[in-house]
Amino acid sequence: MTTATAAAPAEVHAGAPRRTVITRIVDRLGGGAVQVALVLLGLFWLVPTLGLMVVSLRSVKVNSAEGWWTIFTKPAELTIENYRNLLASGFTSSFWNTVFITVPTTILVIGIAAMAAYAFAWMDFPGRDLGFLIVVGLLIVPIQIALIPVASFYGGVGIFGTIPGVVLFHVAFGLPFAIFLLRNFFVGIPASLLEAARMDGASEVKIFVRVVFPLGKPAIASLGIFQFLWVWNDMLIALVFANPENQPMTKALQSQMRQFGSNVDILSSGAFLSLIIPLVLFFAFQRYFVQGMMAGSVK
Repeated sequence: MTTATAAAPAEVHAGAPRRTVITRIVDRLGGGAVQVALVLLGLFWLVPTLGLMVVSLRSVKVNSAEGWWTIFTKPAELTIENYRNLLASGFTSSFWNTVFITVPTTILVIGIAAMAAYAFAWMDFPGRDLGFLIVVGLLIVPIQIALIPVASFYGGVGIFGTIPGVVLFHVAFGLPFAIFLLRNFFVGIPASLLEAARMDGASEVKIFVRVVFPLGKPAIASLGIFQFLWVWNDMLIALVFANPENQPMTKALQSQMRQFGSNVDILSSGAFLSLIIPLVLFFAFQRYFVQGMMAGSVK
């Protein structure tokens, strides 16, 4: 009896997970110290954004004479004149072009990819595995090799330089990753839920709408954020497929780089406006980024 009692703690100790060096360091520093360090790191990461905001709110003469950090002692130098000049230069149309490109692309990618991912995950049809392998293979296809063929095709059908042409290109190259991500997440949904819905007479469309889509909201939301940011910040596709009247903000700002010395006020204010929406989106939905990266990795 004594031997068994004495052996029990040893067995418990042997089965306990080993403490790593990182775990010991975190335990000694304490949770508060780690949180303070993370906050300081986050503030340090925001320094360039803060500097860009200050530059966009000061005149070209002041920016040329002193650094942006002097604003803490001279707050009276702040002005919104740069933003007035920016709006007067026609930047508003570029902003709306970016919205008209990004929003439809994100909606189309989510809708098409979600239905395709459900089919690859839970529907049995000829060529399903081969089709999914092709989708995975498309992940490694670089965009650059499709620029000339697609541009030639767009010229033949009359959509080169239009917003629909840019949207279609983004959708085509956004679908492989989107299908791969959502399929891996949908596979983790318990099969018993789908079987119960089929036994109740639900069609595949109803199962997708009522069961799979609600359960897949974390992965779908994270995919939407990724896709939105990719398209919002894209410049390569805009340079090739967008005409000047349909150009998004990235191309509009790039065109100002030719006269950087005289247009720093336009560049700084335009860059901050193009940055602020992705930044707000990131802070509002940052938890979905982690969920999106982990989607399908744990079942």
